[in-house]
Amino acid sequence: MAKFLVLGVVFIMSRRTLAGRGIITVFLILQIIPLLLFPSQSYSTSSQEWWLPLLLAILVVLGDLHLIVRGGSQLWPWHLFSFSQGFNIISRLMMLWPHATHIVGGATVVNGPYVALTCISMAFSGFLLWYFELPDVRLGLVR
Repeated sequence: MAKFLVLGVVFIMSRRTLAGRGIITVFLILQIIPLLLFPSQSYSTSSQEWWLPLLLAILVVLGDLHLIVRGGSQLWPWHLFSFSQGFNIISRLMMLWPHATHIVGGATVVNGPYVALTCISMAFSGFLLWYFELPDVRLGLVR
């Protein structure tokens, strides 16, 4: 079973597979997920956290529209993606410790959903930062 898993990962991570126009387009669209992946209480009107994911998502959508719809070969959309994903990682690190615990019934407990969503979001953003910097990926949309 482990052998098939390793072979599957090698196939998925091969340069040819990663540089296909369809895969690139899928990742361009899916990159909004780590930016908006927060617990529901973060989007309440009493919270000050809702505007940053929204701003970063707008930047990503602008870059996506330029690359996917207009088919441009300029670099500014890629810089927007790098900024958005990098800023997502930085802001999540800054917000992790204040939200890592909360008080329930007088006892301090770990805020598991928030910590899990933060780690998943940072890992996905890190993967996207690596992926979008591959030369084959950037050339894959130009071809």
